[in-house]
Amino acid sequence: MSRDFVDKADKEADKIIIAHRGASAYLPEHSLEAKALAYAQGAHYLEQDVAMSRDDALIVIHDHFLDRVTDVADKFPGRCRADGRWYVMDFTLQELRTLRFSEGFVSHDGRPVPLFPGRFPPFASHFQLHTLEEEIEFIQGLNRTCGREAGLYVETKAPWLHKLAGKDISKAVLKTLRRYGYGSRESKCYFQTFDFFDLEYVKKELMPALGMDLKCVLLLTDSLDETKELRGGQQIPFDWRTLLNEQDLCRIRQLADGVGPDYHLLFDQKRSEPGKIELTDLPAIFAEHALIMHPYTVRKDQLPPYAGDINELFAAILCQAGAEGLFTDFPDLGVNFVKTLQA
Repeated sequence: MSRDFVDKADKEADKIIIAHRGASAYLPEHSLEAKALAYAQGAHYLEQDVAMSRDDALIVIHDHFLDRVTDVADKFPGRCRADGRWYVMDFTLQELRTLRFSEGFVSHDGRPVPLFPGRFPPFASHFQLHTLEEEIEFIQGLNRTCGREAGLYVETKAPWLHKLAGKDISKAVLKTLRRYGYGSRESKCYFQTFDFFDLEYVKKELMPALGMDLKCVLLLTDSLDETKELRGGQQIPFDWRTLLNEQDLCRIRQLADGVGPDYHLLFDQKRSEPGKIELTDLPAIFAEHALIMHPYTVRKDQLPPYAGDINELFAAILCQAGAEGLFTDFPDLGVNFVKTLQA
């Protein structure tokens, strides 16, 4: 949604809730079951993170490695890289389909310990990885049978890493979206990425060549491990804060409809406390440059110390900071909050 589609005089009416990896607080992230629950909870958009397999299948998974959410270490013990991780791009689709998919965990003394203890137990029940095509068909099927249109919110994971392996993940994702009818600004679909340089490639080369013009969002994080840029023949960590100048903010506005910041970036961590949350200067900067904001990720079971409860955090992001939408693991709570604003 660009600013053209947002009536700021009625700013509370159009807030959107994006199901972060589906209803991931209740079912394993990015499982089709989590997407179905998020849909039933009324999420306006469902998120798809995408990595590529060795044989170029588009896999819906948050990480570009497998060991946090599957039993790959047990099934393929000799296939990890030197860093001790099992990468999606090192396995074929057929191999990936043999894996059990799980709630996120870390291994401790040979057993899986959940990252969020109160969530779905690791390796309980049975879940599997699936492709982007399968998820799109699933969501479009729900749209047809339920009579409402939930949108897609697609992220290409580590385009820079895929390029090192000779894989053009952004081109493959865009061609898939176009094949399923998502190609124009009117499509209920966002394309998001942390990779500023890949976004330039997407907007200036790929989309024009494919006859596409999707809404785009540049993701922002303080983590320097998220994306890298090629400089002097080497891949070095990229710091988006180097773009906080007038010239580069105008470049961002030419490429993207908005930004998706880690919501912690919007609030003064030292001065904020429950009942008195203070903003940084970023919301005003983004508003000045007509960039919408869709911050991530609101979690009831991982609140910052300055938020008394999840509704206070929703209010701080959507009302105080003026974000047009947000990502949450709890889409039911987000949808209910937006309904109270609309009421």
